[in-house]
Amino acid sequence: MDKTKPDATGRKSFTKAFKQEAVARLKKTDNATALALELGVRRNLLYKWAEALEKAGAEKAFNGPGRPLAQDEDELTRLRRENERLKMENAILKKADAYFAKRKP
Repeated sequence: MDKTKPDATGRKSFTKAFKQEAVARLKKTDNATALALELGVRRNLLYKWAEALEKAGAEKAFNGPGRPLAQDEDELTRLRRENERLKMENAILKKADAYFAKRKP
């Protein structure tokens, strides 16, 4: 199994294939501690990977951080995020209006 090198912050970053193979081996073994030592990862990380794989499925698991893809995001979540953005823009405009109102002679 091939795992990637540490990223810019010094943290280890593992490939999707590595995580899937580690979970497959975890299911076959009765000693998670020995497997974690062999792979060079924490034991609880193996369990987290297994849970993520079970929860999201092989296609969606381990796709990385960040927002979900647009097609995966439901409409309610998208509208809530847009509503928060509009509230922030409105607050900025109100502050700008108050600032410029004070500057008028």
